[in-house]
Amino acid sequence: MIKKSLLFSSILLCAQLSAQQVVTNPQKFLGYNVGEKFTPHYKIVNYFNQLAKEAPTKIKVQQYGITNEGKPLIYAIVSTPENMANIESIRLNNLKLAGIENGGGEINGKAIVWLSYNVHGNEASSSEASMATAYSLVNDAKCQDWLKNAIVILDPCLNPDGRDRYVNWYNSMLGKQMDVHPNSREHLEPWPGGRSNHYYFDLNRDWAWQTQVESQQRAVLYHQWLPQIHVDYHEQGYNEPYFFAPAAEPIHDVITPWQRNFALQIGKNNARYFDQNNWLYFTKERFDLFYPSYGDTYPTYNGAIGMTYEQGGHSRGGLGIVNEDGDTLTLVDRAKHHYTTGLATLEISAQNANELQKNFKQFFDNAKTSGIGDYKSFVLKYKGNEARIPALLELLDRNKIQYSYSGGGTAKGYNYFTNKEESFSLEKGDIVISTIQPFGNMAKVLFEPKSNLKDSVTYDITAWAMPYAYGINGYAVKEKLATDMGNKPVVKADTIGNAYAYIKTWKSMEDARFLAACLKEGIKVRMSERPFEYGSKKYQPGSLIFIKTSNQSVVDFYSKIKELAAKYKVSLEAVTSGFVDKGADFGSPDVKMVHAPKIAVLLSDGVSSLNGGAVWDFFDNDLGYPASMLNISTVSQAGLSGYDVLVLPEGNYGKALEKNGVIHSWVQRGGKLIAFKRSVNQLVAGEWGIETKKDEEDKKDKKDPYEILKPYGNAEREQIKHSNAGTIYKMEIDNTHPLAFGYPDYYYTLKADNNIFSFMENGWNVGVIKKDSKVAGFNGIHSLNKLKDGVLFGEVPTGRGSVVFFTDDVLFRNFWQNGKLFMANAIFMVNQGNKFTL
Repeated sequence: MIKKSLLFSSILLCAQLSAQQVVTNPQKFLGYNVGEKFTPHYKIVNYFNQLAKEAPTKIKVQQYGITNEGKPLIYAIVSTPENMANIESIRLNNLKLAGIENGGGEINGKAIVWLSYNVHGNEASSSEASMATAYSLVNDAKCQDWLKNAIVILDPCLNPDGRDRYVNWYNSMLGKQMDVHPNSREHLEPWPGGRSNHYYFDLNRDWAWQTQVESQQRAVLYHQWLPQIHVDYHEQGYNEPYFFAPAAEPIHDVITPWQRNFALQIGKNNARYFDQNNWLYFTKERFDLFYPSYGDTYPTYNGAIGMTYEQGGHSRGGLGIVNEDGDTLTLVDRAKHHYTTGLATLEISAQNANELQKNFKQFFDNAKTSGIGDYKSFVLKYKGNEARIPALLELLDRNKIQYSYSGGGTAKGYNYFTNKEESFSLEKGDIVISTIQPFGNMAKVLFEPKSNLKDSVTYDITAWAMPYAYGINGYAVKEKLATDMGNKPVVKADTIGNAYAYIKTWKSMEDARFLAACLKEGIKVRMSERPFEYGSKKYQPGSLIFIKTSNQSVVDFYSKIKELAAKYKVSLEAVTSGFVDKGADFGSPDVKMVHAPKIAVLLSDGVSSLNGGAVWDFFDNDLGYPASMLNISTVSQAGLSGYDVLVLPEGNYGKALEKNGVIHSWVQRGGKLIAFKRSVNQLVAGEWGIETKKDEEDKKDKKDPYEILKPYGNAEREQIKHSNAGTIYKMEIDNTHPLAFGYPDYYYTLKADNNIFSFMENGWNVGVIKKDSKVAGFNGIHSLNKLKDGVLFGEVPTGRGSVVFFTDDVLFRNFWQNGKLFMANAIFMVNQGNKFTL
């Protein structure tokens, strides 16, 4: 039993201490009690290393990665000396239970419990609790008794960069004593906040996609262990109490009854201790188990009991704050609550270790023998998708999802792009992903065309199927398909010699990275705005042309261009003449020079840090092209002289977008403005030539006079009638416009709001939706009625410059891969040289 005075008294003693203290407690090491101050990340790392030094038979600390800012990512393995002496055998046995390692594995009563702290940097109490928890696990006799049946893995801070951003700021605001008034400055964290990582990404939405270095390195470690229990520690608003399992609906249908039932048992055990201490809590509300990339759902879809624990506090909590009930919530309280749930979760997990292992094994056995869900195979068509498939295969590899290649023949399945059951041919190179494999549950969740949403009140997006996210046509098939590894396509290396010119078709982000690298090297590149034919091949608009004549100043041009092509894994085609068989010759005005743009991004107070961070990450890590990150105040004072492109992430720019202001005048003189999401609404207000689509008037002569009478208890349900919970729409694309080069005449967009604009007479309607364009996901009836017959992506010529707008986020969480080429087009292709006017 965990006693009420939990490790947070002045002497920091845990319940039922062993006869002699053998390790340093946090108070002695830090110089203050847990929760009396915020601890910088390096001190947390040092404390864990101190425990490992003092109790090497009970705890082992290792570094599994490093952040963008160079901070170490560490984890600790804690158990009894007997278990620690055999820890590698225990780990391998666990993987055998899952069928990942050869051999059946045995039910040995050794459950693996993983506790993940501080994924959101400004939800900082859990890292404090991690030190108290580690101390008790090593030093407390009762904990050691539980650990006979369990191995605990502690990741004390998943997001060191974000945590230190918050902690360093807060400590700089603190006076001699804390100020508990909610409006004091120590409770008002400045932009961008500590929630996200270095590139302002929300790491708690990146578990499956692994776009960030922290997630990539953690996923490798996670798959080396595959725990039965995973707790993801968070904080919510300071007026909220504590949330723990069971989760709210919707709960995805791949989650087994056992997983649901044991989460309930854990919740009841947590409640037992909270009841003893008269602490408030709630369950079964708000935090669901659906979107696959959270720290609770991702482990759940990989066989664990995955849970979110949410403590009130968050960034406004500080060291102490008065909440709406008039009570003072302290950091000590917050850390104590997290500490309690950690040990309570360990207790019941250790008591049920055999059952956890049996059901864990059954979870993977079912997937390996029967497959998961109605669809047993997912097929990705290789032909026409050659450039997009490698990125998706990389995602599968990171998630340990097995795939193979088609064995030929025909099949019948659900066509993602027509939304119909169709017969189709299996061809060489087609990728086949079966759900009859250890990670079949995860494969099913990522590829299911439409999720079974049992409750429309959700916490996040409701559609994410990979063929839509990557723009790869495919089929969902109800049978297991034969495969043949010999059908893997062979990519031949280019053996091109010197030529009059080289042509690179424009299809993917690999092509964009190659172009960016060429421009940085000073190589001059041309681009055809019209289709053309040379020899027996047709080239689509956007095709890149490299001519020696334009690159006399490039030392060893032929070698350089081939070297870059090899580095970025793109194929070049050599031609011996600039005279084409059909279309514009290489000297035509329709073949334009792609200028190396100088780019600025507004990234400061008022901007969505998440969308702004995605733009920053895109330039640094996706495109590899320089861009200046500017403050709005700098632009207002110094203007935009020296820049060709300005990117406006979603945000509130106030007067900066007024007509005839600094930015508007810059565009008039030839600048190119790229605007995202809500920023487009401000262009509407500034009269930039974009208009919000008006809602259709209800033309019924008679209305039900009682329609407006709504019960208070249905308030949440009434609100969702207007909501869009992240849905997929099929857009019609004008791929003759440079913004859509490299795309077919359609695109699947992830729509997370109701923004839509009127068709433009004086602009280019590049991406539009018409009636019945929704493909997957949930949005309320009013949202559904509004989202039709309007433009989502477009260009508005403005003076000598232009405005490119994306109503939806083409860089959404960096996993919506098929949208990234739109961003590259906006940067490099749109408004190059002369353009047509309307």
